[in-house]
This record gives sequence, structure tokens and C-alpha cells, in this order.
Amino acid sequence: MIESRSRTRIVAPRSRQTGAALFVGLVLLLVMTVLGVSGMSTATLELAMAGNAQAQQQAFQAAETGIDIAIARGTFTTFEPMTLTGIAVGDAEVDVEMTFQQATGVPDTAFSLGVGTGAVQAFHFDVVATGRGPRGARSTHTQSFYVVGPGGP
Repeated sequence: MIESRSRTRIVAPRSRQTGAALFVGLVLLLVMTVLGVSGMSTATLELAMAGNAQAQQQAFQAAETGIDIAIARGTFTTFEPMTLTGIAVGDAEVDVEMTFQQATGVPDTAFSLGVGTGAVQAFHFDVVATGRGPRGARSTHTQSFYVVGPGGP
């Protein structure tokens, strides 16, 4: 007779696994995801803020350049305002208006200009420049100056 032996496997007693490692791993993954999304959001906001600051700086520089352009033209008329519109300055543009305000009589001896005899007048002008940069940035600058010249009788 053939005797059969049954093989029995000996299995180690099953330890109680409650899934604590899986839970801790998922919690850490969730925390890292929240930190990553928060960092991306902050970086996006800072990028937008830097772009806005750059656009404001371009508008500021355009307004300053507009004032320089108006004064450099040397067209100082007391009859009507000088207006320049849509001057391109890099990525920005500027509108400029120069207006005559008043003439002030000053004795010739105060300046010692030697411009003949009589009084010297100081002609007061205002220049208002509005620079427009990208993203709707605007900057308005006003500068006043005097032009000294011969006065009336």
C-alpha cells in the first residue's frame, strides 16, 4: 500500500497589521501636496506683483521722458499750450501738455544779465506729462520752470 504523506505548511502566526504605515504615509503626502500648492500660488502672486511694478516703472519713466522732450524742444509760447500726444517711449507712451502760467517782472540788476536796460521777465511754465505703461499703468508728473527773457517797456 502506498502511503501518502500530506504536507502541511507551517504558517507563521499573522501579526496584527492595522495599516498605520499607510495612514501616516497618506497624511505626509497630503501635507506635502498642500505645501506644494501653496508655494505655487505664492510664486504666481509674486510674479504678477513684479510684472505690475515693472509696468508702473515704465509709465513713470515715460512721464519723466515726456517732460524732458517738452523742455528740450525749446518752444516756449505764451499764446497757447503746446500739446504732444502718443509719444512712444519703449513699451509705454506719453501725452504732454506745456502751458504758460504767468510772467513776473524782475529788475535787471537782480540777474546781472546785461540784456540792455530795463526789466527782465521770468516766464512761468507748467509741464504735465501722463505716461501709460503696459497693463493699464499710469503715472502723471508735473514740473514747473521759468524761462528768463527780456521784459516789456
